[in-house]
Amino acid sequence: MNSLTVRVARWSARHPWRAIVGWLVFVVLCLGAGSAVGVNSAKTADYRVGEAGRAETLAAEAHLERRAAEQVLISARSGGALNHATARAAAEGLTERMRRLPEVAGVAEPLLSGDQRILMVEVTLKGEERDAKDKVDALLAQTAAVQKSHPGLLLEETGSPSVSKGVDKQRGDDLALSEAITLPVTLLTLLVVFGSVTMAGVPLLLALSSIAAAVGLSMVVSHVSPDAGIGTNVILMIGLAVGVDYTLFYLKREREERARSGGRLSSEALVELAAATSGRAVVVSGFAVVASTATLYLASDVIFSSLATGTIVVVLVAVASSLTALPALLVKLGQRAERRALRRAERGKPAREVRGGGGGGRMWNALLRPAARHPLATLCVSVVALLALVVPLAGLKITEMSRDTHSREIPAMQVYDRLNEAFPERRVTHQVVVRAGAARAAEVTAALREVVRRAAADPLFTGASRIRTADDDRTSTLELTVPYLGNSDEAYDSLDRLRDDFLPATVGRISGAEYGVSGDVARYADYPAHQNGKLPLVLGALLLMTFAMTVYAFRSVVLGLLGVVLNLLSAAAALGLLVLVFQGTWAEGLLGFESTGSVGSRVPLFLFVILFGLSMDYQVFVVSRIREAALAGMPTRQAVLDGIRSSASVVTSAAVVMTTVFASFVFLHIIEMKQIGFVLAAAVLIDAFVVRVMVLPAAMLLLGESSWWPSRAVRRALAVPEKRPSSRPAAHVR
Repeated sequence: MNSLTVRVARWSARHPWRAIVGWLVFVVLCLGAGSAVGVNSAKTADYRVGEAGRAETLAAEAHLERRAAEQVLISARSGGALNHATARAAAEGLTERMRRLPEVAGVAEPLLSGDQRILMVEVTLKGEERDAKDKVDALLAQTAAVQKSHPGLLLEETGSPSVSKGVDKQRGDDLALSEAITLPVTLLTLLVVFGSVTMAGVPLLLALSSIAAAVGLSMVVSHVSPDAGIGTNVILMIGLAVGVDYTLFYLKREREERARSGGRLSSEALVELAAATSGRAVVVSGFAVVASTATLYLASDVIFSSLATGTIVVVLVAVASSLTALPALLVKLGQRAERRALRRAERGKPAREVRGGGGGGRMWNALLRPAARHPLATLCVSVVALLALVVPLAGLKITEMSRDTHSREIPAMQVYDRLNEAFPERRVTHQVVVRAGAARAAEVTAALREVVRRAAADPLFTGASRIRTADDDRTSTLELTVPYLGNSDEAYDSLDRLRDDFLPATVGRISGAEYGVSGDVARYADYPAHQNGKLPLVLGALLLMTFAMTVYAFRSVVLGLLGVVLNLLSAAAALGLLVLVFQGTWAEGLLGFESTGSVGSRVPLFLFVILFGLSMDYQVFVVSRIREAALAGMPTRQAVLDGIRSSASVVTSAAVVMTTVFASFVFLHIIEMKQIGFVLAAAVLIDAFVVRVMVLPAAMLLLGESSWWPSRAVRRALAVPEKRPSSRPAAHVR
């Protein structure tokens, strides 16, 4: 009762208004600091990996990098034949307007499609490729002005910047929809759990305040680890889930102790009891999630780093709120309840019963019965069922989710499809970058011309090309076009042809030359390869971290190994289910997506790490209750069954809340976010209702007292048969 967790809770309980006001000030300061410094967004260079990244760096150093571009399509509004004279006049007006914009680096000559029905004007933008989406509005305004002066024509704009801007808008709309679904359902779930609007509002309000503080802090932290534009999404998703769960664990324990004490303990004492038990579990669980998520930094990828930063910040803030603001709120609410009880007693009315919810129920007794009566059979059947879900994981195919996979509800994507149809020869561009000594410039140019000659004879290429050389003659680039979509097999084959055949036989023979191929397809190919190379390091660190945290929490090597195995099984089963659902087409109508036959390249690793962290929530909370009973002298078998029964209702509530939060992301348009939401929801259900109810108790019942090896504390407790079981530490009575 003198741990840091209890001391912090004790101070908050004795100074509730200071703690509450202090928490609110902290939230405001975080938001203020974040607003003051702003977000440091990741730059184009931060995304470079593999050969494509090295080639882009070479080109950028020579000022030959690719620039973001917008394409304006001019066609007849009626959809019929295009009046070329009118279209040319519109193109000239558009070109003149665009060139006056400070954001524009240049405007190319208008290009007529092969069917003579569309005239295309390409506008190249200045500055960072990643910042181009912020400049789109100025271009759209000029396009709209020309459209207004030519009502018989249809002017439509697309390009990477327009698509990125459309994706951001769609993501924002999706998140608003997700919140509109999640918040009411979460509140309803908490109402069912507590039967009180006030008590139900506490977890939700603390979670929302934690999210607000985390958003502000993440903006500050972005100046150390750049934000890839998805940090807020992760904070909202993870923050609401763990924020409500941590508060729920703590709050349910306080109410359980209040119901058990029958009014003999003060609100301050009840908070100390909750802090010593569930409060400690929340801290251990939170740091387990943080430690697991931190392994994502080993992937050396700005997006994974951004995901890790957002998760770590919001989890730490959620833990802090449960240790400081929550005890103070519970004391104030408890004191109000005590005053009401006193007034009822003075009026001669019976006291209202406090719902503790700590003893499980008929449903949980029924669910636990197989493990209690037939642990070996239950373990075997459960593991076999989970392994059956793991099987589809063997067919996992990961790809980089490119522009071609974005929702067609984005207007710029609809124009993008028309652009690809009208100008198939411009669908994909590979950029070959070569750097050698200035004295070898002529040799490099000759080698690149040989590449052009070979590409012209290959049906994978269109034959169109452009060679550029830097002012210092040290770096040259070659652009080759491919008439296939970026996510097609032919586009990847053309990349392989360049890298494996054309370049080694040409520029590869120039002594001392550095070269590489960049472009969208090269990025799509190199990112999964980069991730696969980092996978052993990340997973190894993750397994080691999970084992270490479990051993630290329970002082048991056996439980540490069991935790690693169960988390592996739970995460692998959820990912297998993801493959089964999203790599096929049978669930397209049910979940509203178009299958790409693959899973987003960032999804498996991120989810594996996050699932390990979230699985620790239930592992720590459930096993903590079991260990409490064992430390009180209860035989291991009874401790296992009673510990799981006592934590059943809160685990159920937490699982429902988490599932609701994650499942709401299934309604999003962005396929990767949809996959993340689905697999997290599935994983929580699997972990809460199969692993922690079937596999864990069955395994611990079979292991018996060996579960605690080499914990001396539990062995000493079990060696004292006359010790009376009690699941509560000592506390002051009124």
